[in-house]
Amino acid sequence: MTETVTPEDVGMSSARLERVVTAMQRHIDSGEVAGLATLIARRGEVVHTAQLGMRDREAGLPMTSDTIVRIYSMTKPIVSTALMLLHEEGRFQLEHPVAMYLPAFANQQVLHADGTLVAPTRPVEIRDLLMHTSGLTYDFMLDNPVGELYRDARIMNDATRTLEECVDAIASLPLAFHPGETWHYSVGIDVAGRLIEVLSGQSLGEFLHERMFGPLGMVNTGFGVADGSLDRLAAMYGLPDLIGAGHTTADLIAAGMNGDNQRRDVSGTYPTDQPDVFQRGGLGLFSTIGDYHRFAQMLCNGGSLDGEQILGRKTLELMHTNHTPAELLPYKLLGLPVPGMGFGLGSRVMVDVGQFKGPGSVGEFGWAGAAKTYFWVDPAEELVAVFMSQYMTGMTSPDRDFRSVVYQAIVDEPRTRYPVR
Repeated sequence: MTETVTPEDVGMSSARLERVVTAMQRHIDSGEVAGLATLIARRGEVVHTAQLGMRDREAGLPMTSDTIVRIYSMTKPIVSTALMLLHEEGRFQLEHPVAMYLPAFANQQVLHADGTLVAPTRPVEIRDLLMHTSGLTYDFMLDNPVGELYRDARIMNDATRTLEECVDAIASLPLAFHPGETWHYSVGIDVAGRLIEVLSGQSLGEFLHERMFGPLGMVNTGFGVADGSLDRLAAMYGLPDLIGAGHTTADLIAAGMNGDNQRRDVSGTYPTDQPDVFQRGGLGLFSTIGDYHRFAQMLCNGGSLDGEQILGRKTLELMHTNHTPAELLPYKLLGLPVPGMGFGLGSRVMVDVGQFKGPGSVGEFGWAGAAKTYFWVDPAEELVAVFMSQYMTGMTSPDRDFRSVVYQAIVDEPRTRYPVR
């Protein structure tokens, strides 16, 4: 992936874009990450790319534009978009109870902190899965007793289960909260991935390849890595698995500030060689920065890329409007508030630039992955930016620096391509 126009052709400054490399190199020089790649596009044209540091420090292999990475939760926007393809076919409505299609969810109860089980105040709806208001949780969430049940059931740590088996296990456990009661990050989009299978009659991987990856030319994206491409897979670095060792989320955050950068083996929970089994909605995809740019550019273009109309513009506007009630904002991720952001259907959405305390536009949307991958789309500025590294856990934030140096390089007068929300 190389630059296709000069930045000045699309209202950006070549001189200012040089700051991207300087700012990102600091995160490598500090030992925070071993290697990283960045891509910036405006008005559909790639204006800047960079590959810095090593994809495999021990083997002496550099980061390249075709390096494959585990994108963890950046799987979520892809799967959420895929589910909305079926919404466009009239296969479901957002307010439909999940149990209409996955009956095992009809009997879930809510587990209170005192150990009592009560009936939910309303059913979990499909929109709740995408909004993270379903009452489901994650095994690394230690602020509710259901997280411990998830750990005991190995919801996130058994890569030998199929998606159907994983979601059946989720349905057998109680909810942590009443649906709609709070915003709480969860396995909801894994359940959404299973809905895709039930509604389409295909496996999640088959559906994604047929309806998205193939039409978009995302040739390096999938739930596994072919043997011939394993040399392009970035090694994983980062902290020890503190949650697995019984530490708290606070321990994890504190340790992440220390820049401890060890090589980690994540093959047991994120395998390269089980693409027909290890299919999930909330994580599991491998991709390259170029492939993910094609997905994000499609979103920025109103649903099309290179003549392929993947979904409609009004569907995208629905997805990337804030759906989270004011009383649930700011939402909290790992116990930390995220000011200035709301949440749509599968992605966070900028609602207040001042509260966010960083550059952006109202209506800008995107998401991140646990191994320090990050992307956003700014429709008002016709801007797409993607960041890829492989540093697992911790609360370091090269993405905030990346945002700053991307936005400062815009030097033209504003124009609006389609309505800013």
